[in-house]
Amino acid sequence: MAKKKKFYVVWKGKRPGIYENWEDCKAAISGAKGAQYMSFPNFELAKKAYNGNYDEYKGKKKGSPELSAADLLKIGDPSFHSIAVDAASSGNPGIMEYQGVDTKTKKVLFKQGPFKEGTNNIGEFLAIVHGLAYLKQRNSDRIIYTDSRTAMSWVRKKSCNTKLIENKNNQKVFDLVRRAINWLEQNDYNTPIVKWETKAWGEIPADFGRK
Repeated sequence: MAKKKKFYVVWKGKRPGIYENWEDCKAAISGAKGAQYMSFPNFELAKKAYNGNYDEYKGKKKGSPELSAADLLKIGDPSFHSIAVDAASSGNPGIMEYQGVDTKTKKVLFKQGPFKEGTNNIGEFLAIVHGLAYLKQRNSDRIIYTDSRTAMSWVRKKSCNTKLIENKNNQKVFDLVRRAINWLEQNDYNTPIVKWETKAWGEIPADFGRK
C-alpha cells in the first residue's frame, strides 16, 4: 500500500509556503525562531490553511510535526551509514512481518513473514536482533535505527516480554523469538541501536506504509 501523501504549510520560517515533502519543509524552517508549520492530508486543505491564520490550526491536528526549529537543529539529520528496521501487524495479534532496509536507498536487506499470528512489538524485536546478526556477520560498523522503544528495551534485557500466548498459529514466530534470545545470550556486539526520530525525519525508511 502506497504511503499517503502529505502537504506541509509553513506560515513563518525562512521560506513560507506549501511544501510537498517533509525534507523541503524542514529546510524552510530550520534556524527560524518561532517557526509555524503543520501538515495536511491534501493540497486543498493546505492552501486554505496557508491563506488563513496559524493560530486557527495550532493544537487542532494530532500527529502533525510539533518540533521547534531549535529542536530540529539539536536532533540533526539521520546517519545514512545505517540500516533501518520495522515491523507491521494487521491486528494485535494479527498477520505480522518485519524487514530491514538500507536507510538511504531503502533497498530491502532482509525480510521475514508474513506470519499467521504475531504482534508489532514482537516483529520490532525480531527485526532488531536480525539486524544485529546481519551486521555482525558482515563485520559492518553501521548503526541500526528503530522507531520502537519497547523493542529496544527488550533487546537490552535479552527477553521478549510479550503477553501473546504460544499456539499452533504463532509457533513459527515463537521459534524465531527463542532463536533471537539465544543469539543475544551467545553473542557480543558493538552495534549502536538508535531511536528513529519520526517527528523530525518522517516515517522510518523500513516502514510498511500501512498507517
